[in-house]
Amino acid sequence: MKLTKRMKATTTLVEKHKEYTLAEGVALVKQTAKAKFNESVDIAVRLGVDPKKSDQMIRGTASLPNGIGKEVRVLVLTKGAKEQEARDAGAEHVGFEDYLEKIKEGWADIDVIIATPDVMGEVGKLGKVLGPRGLMPNPKSGTVTLEVGQAVQDVKGGKISFRVDKAGIVHAMIGKANFTEEKLVENIQAFISTLNRMKPSAAKGVYIKGVTLSSTMGPGVRIDRAEASSLH
Repeated sequence: MKLTKRMKATTTLVEKHKEYTLAEGVALVKQTAKAKFNESVDIAVRLGVDPKKSDQMIRGTASLPNGIGKEVRVLVLTKGAKEQEARDAGAEHVGFEDYLEKIKEGWADIDVIIATPDVMGEVGKLGKVLGPRGLMPNPKSGTVTLEVGQAVQDVKGGKISFRVDKAGIVHAMIGKANFTEEKLVENIQAFISTLNRMKPSAAKGVYIKGVTLSSTMGPGVRIDRAEASSLH
């Protein structure tokens, strides 16, 4: 990939192999986010787990105190009385059969799908469509529930879902470049604390092997692993 002048300039600000404190790293990410749009700030945490083993599979949710800085579009798949509860909580789309058809036809104008347990038999048939897009409702992430109103409020208020990939890395968006440094630090601390609390007893040795922050177009900034490991 050919580096633009802007990318070359921002890359020189970051020492490639240095591990920065969280506060220094966040300041650098904001400094290197020079695109003409409000870039996302992303985190990648490399864990000392073997995702192929079910007792080392890391997946769940984290509540970020300052949200992620984007409007989360929610679809609630349910029938009957729960429809009004979902609408009252602020879900953009609520229904069942019509939306299953739209999804089959390729509709994807949503960020999160919440479903009640009674409809999961039908929703599960769309696994090949929803799974790769990270949209399949799951009890572990709180998106298969009878408490649909609370679930809608949670995801709109900054609750994010994550899962470790095949390489043992967890990726997440933890804010926007226009957030204050303090808000980004708080979100990152909340996210890493959640990961630390989820450490499987079967995982031996170093658990947090690497933490990298970056903006959408900016270079990766390594964060001090010892500081990350101490967050609980």
